[in-house]
Amino acid sequence: MKIAVPTEIKNNEFRVAITPAGVHDLVSHGHEVLVQSGAGVGSSISDEAYSSAGARIVADAAAAWSNADMVLKVKEPIASEYAHFRPGLVLFTFLHLAAEPELTHALLDAHVTGIAYETVQLPNRALPLLAPMSEVAGRLAPIVGASAMLKPNGGPGLLVPGVPGTHPAKVVVLGGGVAGTAAVAVASGMGADVTVLDTNLFRLRELDALYNGRIKTIASNAFEIDRALIDADLVVGSVLIPGAKAPKLVSNELVSRMKPGSVLVDIAVDQGGCFADTHATTHADPTFTVHESLFYCVANMPGAVPHTSTYALTNATLPYARLIANRGWKDALLADSSLKLGLNTHDGQLVNEPVAAAHGLTYSQLDSAFV
Repeated sequence: MKIAVPTEIKNNEFRVAITPAGVHDLVSHGHEVLVQSGAGVGSSISDEAYSSAGARIVADAAAAWSNADMVLKVKEPIASEYAHFRPGLVLFTFLHLAAEPELTHALLDAHVTGIAYETVQLPNRALPLLAPMSEVAGRLAPIVGASAMLKPNGGPGLLVPGVPGTHPAKVVVLGGGVAGTAAVAVASGMGADVTVLDTNLFRLRELDALYNGRIKTIASNAFEIDRALIDADLVVGSVLIPGAKAPKLVSNELVSRMKPGSVLVDIAVDQGGCFADTHATTHADPTFTVHESLFYCVANMPGAVPHTSTYALTNATLPYARLIANRGWKDALLADSSLKLGLNTHDGQLVNEPVAAAHGLTYSQLDSAFV
């Protein structure tokens, strides 16, 4: 199979879809890997490193997309990349279609086979390809939140851990999943006063045991969210419904009653966000003000640490990419029920129900793509 890796062109996106080790693995299995020149530069990976691993370096995006049986990417394609879509192309990347109506229609109109990292799901409901980027975003959230709280950045001038004789910042994490757990770890390590809310009491028990009671664990509901946020200095939103739009847990009215200068970081922005006022921002212009609070809603947070993110992502995606390359997309998905759930579009059909619900579209049963 010919596998192409184009340069990511989303604003300030420096990740790349594969490492030289991943290239070597695919080439050793008899596949041809085409890497666009400069694709790895943002992750500190040179063209020479790729070519030494067996990749063929191509000059531009058109050469990468047009010669590929399968395209590996990191982020969902943006509008300028839609022209590369064509029938029969397999696209394996983060798609986040529930928050991307235009991309959904473009994939359907071009009859692209779109396999989304974020909807590959193990029998225990874990999301193996989303997890490493959730870990990165979760660990970043308290760091970027702490930066946003500095007075020159528009915050209240609050130091997260405080100093002896002063109060530390009160950090509230909505959701105790992979991203939320990572956010709790860093916020706690920074010396913050941490509260985590989740609807899963078993998860709250695990977190309470993990931290020996050093963090507060609260069963999540509208009343407790309101109560926690009114007193919060930093809020991390990390609630996810696989493949679907994130639930809106924080209303504009609630934000109006929060502390002036409070900071809200929405990790769920790729899936539409869990704050009512969330809209996607970029690393170049990451924040905006709602009432007297500061929102940080960068849609590709892990892109800020591309070296770490690229290697973490390839570690997770490579076994699946290898399976698709070795067996073809259809046999690969039939052989792996978790990977099968990653299929979102095929031959003009939408086969993901939450995406269809998000956009008011009809959808076909997943198995119809394999007839």
